[in-house]
Amino acid sequence: MKINKWTFGLAAAGLVSLTPSLLAQAPAAPTAPQLTPVMTALSATTISGYVDTSAVWNPGTGNGNPAPFAFNAGKQDGFNLDVMDLKISKPLEEGQWSAGYTFEVNYGPDATIIDGAGTAPIRQAYVTLRVPVGNGLDFQIGRFDNILGYETSDAMNNPNWTRSWAYTLEPTEHTGLLASYQAGSSLKLQAGVVDTISTGAVNARNANGAGFTTIESSKGIISLITLTAPDSWGFLKGSSLYGGADYGPGFGVNHAVTHFVDKVEVYAGATVNTPVKDLTFGAAYDSVEGEDLSGLAGYAMAASGYINYKITDKLSINGRGEYTHGTTYLGYLSGPAAGLGGPPSKDPKIIGVTGTLQYDLWANVISRLEVRWDHAADGTDHFGGTVFGAATKRNDVLIAANVIYKF
Repeated sequence: MKINKWTFGLAAAGLVSLTPSLLAQAPAAPTAPQLTPVMTALSATTISGYVDTSAVWNPGTGNGNPAPFAFNAGKQDGFNLDVMDLKISKPLEEGQWSAGYTFEVNYGPDATIIDGAGTAPIRQAYVTLRVPVGNGLDFQIGRFDNILGYETSDAMNNPNWTRSWAYTLEPTEHTGLLASYQAGSSLKLQAGVVDTISTGAVNARNANGAGFTTIESSKGIISLITLTAPDSWGFLKGSSLYGGADYGPGFGVNHAVTHFVDKVEVYAGATVNTPVKDLTFGAAYDSVEGEDLSGLAGYAMAASGYINYKITDKLSINGRGEYTHGTTYLGYLSGPAAGLGGPPSKDPKIIGVTGTLQYDLWANVISRLEVRWDHAADGTDHFGGTVFGAATKRNDVLIAANVIYKF
């Protein structure tokens, strides 16, 4: 087959590939198209993403007060498009001075929660820079994912489709400067300065000054330490311990939690491998303390345990047990038990158990069947009913099928 000079030009730019027989037809090197700076930059760019869909059934009548964990609202008893994600990025290279970027957008109902202010689609957009200090000091400048927590905003990277109560407490995005340093194979340090601790709109500022104005010196601090077991630890190799804390001003509503003034978050987590091949345990603890504009203090915590077992290359089972407790003035879990407009009669306490069966039959597709049970352990009705604020049940059961295509 004869090919023209335009095909050779695309091949030289790295946009198409040629078989050995076609390469033999290539003109001599002096006449081959030269790469422009733009083509050189684009050649290292990658495009990835996913489409997340689900079908949910909540047995029983009345969905006026669904369990208020992240992404659950509005998905009862029907089919759902959850979110579509598209990421364009250029990773850092191994050179001493290296630069890259990430640009990620989300579309769909879940995107407005990930964004933190209902102004989707921008999720992440940041520049990455490497400075030749020690093993390499990396900086992210712009909008980036929260670094604390056992679970992520991407369901395909979590053991379960539904999010934990701990994830519901956490922010999703920050805008600021994050520094990361890999101090050997077992220790990673991360610390940063951000506009707000709670997730707000892109470039949102704190609003804790007089008349809800910004205090220019009021910024948040985020941090995380990761310890990873070395190969010499036998079956424990690759196990990890995490510890981190955030402190600073909040902004607006993040999931079910409202923080306007000062906020402190503490996170501890672990992923532990076992002598049984492909059997892993995990644990996480999150706590949040804050104060609203009226000076009322609030507190919420969540503790979670995980078990993951990969039966075959395609089949795995994942389980999660959790407990959460939130005070009345933090806004956490207060809505369903509050009546319209007021705090609940007592601090909400919820026990949850989730089981997930995952079987990946098709290439690039994650398919799951999940059952979740949430129980009000404080003796108050939090769920069910047909009117918001007038809950009628202490137990909420969810059965879901989840299909995600990743590219």
